[in-house]
Amino acid sequence: MSPSKGALDGLVAIVTGGASGIGAAIASALHEQGAQVAVLDRDTSTADARFAAFTADVSDRESVDAAVAAVAERFGGVDIVINNAGIGAQGDIAANDDDEWARVLSINVTGIARVTSAALPWLRRSPSAAVCNTASIASTTGLPQRALYSASKGAVSALTRAMAADHLRDGIRVNAVNPGTADTPWVGRLLDSAADPAAERAALNARQPHGRLVSADEVAGAVLYLVSPASGSTTGTCIEVDGGMASLRLRSE
Repeated sequence: MSPSKGALDGLVAIVTGGASGIGAAIASALHEQGAQVAVLDRDTSTADARFAAFTADVSDRESVDAAVAAVAERFGGVDIVINNAGIGAQGDIAANDDDEWARVLSINVTGIARVTSAALPWLRRSPSAAVCNTASIASTTGLPQRALYSASKGAVSALTRAMAADHLRDGIRVNAVNPGTADTPWVGRLLDSAADPAAERAALNARQPHGRLVSADEVAGAVLYLVSPASGSTTGTCIEVDGGMASLRLRSE
């Protein structure tokens, strides 16, 4: 059940990585439900002009603290945090050196801690505080050539549950979404770099039981449900938006 129109009226939402892809779709969905949206991104040049945009690097605590404080000063507080910023990584455990492991984990995992901890003073004052983290199908399903990425997203799932437990009595709900392979610019770049992009796209489509890539708007819909005040008893959970990939085993026709 989707939230009613205007379900987020008057609430202030931060969306990291909100200038493109899934983040942009989430920002748009929140805006359409009445939220005041602040996009945090390293490059805000592609951010929707309807939203306030703040330059921030989630791998840098000083940058994050400054951006979150600027959002709170502009809008008078923070009610919702969408931790969507992240990067990909390919290969098995031998494919990436220690520096790359540290970089990916800093952005995909510690970045969530940086942003949410910076917003905590305002979230604790909000009567409708909610956090939603973007995990991945890779956090629950073993995918080939995604060792580092899977490790980071598995950590996001565990961190989500820990955050939910820590902040339940603060009145802050924490949940996550697990998208399947989504039709985003990052996936598009991966396809473009493949030896046979058409064949690679067909393989990614076929890997998901419903036979296609997940749309960014579909992920945004799940996020919208999780952060809506109407979902006040939902915390510490994850919604899989993956066409059934995590749990369905269909027979071939």
